[in-house]
Amino acid sequence: MYYINPEQLNEQIAQWFKEDIGDGDHTSLSSIPADAEGCQQLIIKEDGIIAGVEVGEQVIRFFDPTLRIERFINDGSQVKKGDIVFKVYGKVRSLLQVERTMLNIMQRMSGIATTAHRYQKLLEGTSCRVLDTRKTTPGLRLLEKEAVRIGGGTNHRIGLYDMILLKDNHVDFAGGTANAINRAYQYCIENKKDLKIEIEVRNLDELEQALATGKADRIMFDNFTPEKTKEAVKIVKQWEAQTGRYVETESSGGITQETIRDYALSGVDFVSVGALTHSFKSLDMSFKAVK
Repeated sequence: MYYINPEQLNEQIAQWFKEDIGDGDHTSLSSIPADAEGCQQLIIKEDGIIAGVEVGEQVIRFFDPTLRIERFINDGSQVKKGDIVFKVYGKVRSLLQVERTMLNIMQRMSGIATTAHRYQKLLEGTSCRVLDTRKTTPGLRLLEKEAVRIGGGTNHRIGLYDMILLKDNHVDFAGGTANAINRAYQYCIENKKDLKIEIEVRNLDELEQALATGKADRIMFDNFTPEKTKEAVKIVKQWEAQTGRYVETESSGGITQETIRDYALSGVDFVSVGALTHSFKSLDMSFKAVK
């Protein structure tokens, strides 16, 4: 797993089980003998991209290290209805208690991976990449961003700490595009921070101001139409030819599956889509007993 520290994940898993089980799974405790053993298998119920296999297995092993897992399909694989991802053998009570927590995480991650794969596939034949955003679920950000990556999408910054992204409010409070960029650049020097600087521009005038500083690593075109984006990319390319420098470009704001390819064909390097992590549909799967 790219970003996820196993120990940190175990701390989260402990909280998930505390929330779900509380003082005991009284249904299983009352109906299943303590020494009963069995097997359950994870069955896919609709086509998509599987994600969260490694996380799901960590959830299972954390709860009961004696459970044995037989894996058949890895993270990032295309799956279809009826596929079996893995089988788990061991205490029936443990199988029943890990079921929902494991499924919730894997269904969510697989839904995000499937959505990311769908968007990136729409960009085939271009050099454009689909990016995620910080529009994630608090506490699940790293898992959701890992799912985007597994699905073939590209992660934007992880949080507020690993990149400077000057959005419209920053620009307005800072007194303009140039002021915002220059202050961010100076901040990095003074604090010895090796951070990329990205600036959001709302029109071509702000684009010209951003380019004039020569200090932005990436420029985001916010709520531009595909036609206006093409014009903006042309301005950037002309600036690059004149200065011998390179700046990345990104489109953002209300981009859908129907419009994303038009933006990619305008020449931008990236298209960011919040829907990858806030408007996905979980992938349907179940964890059923093997008789």
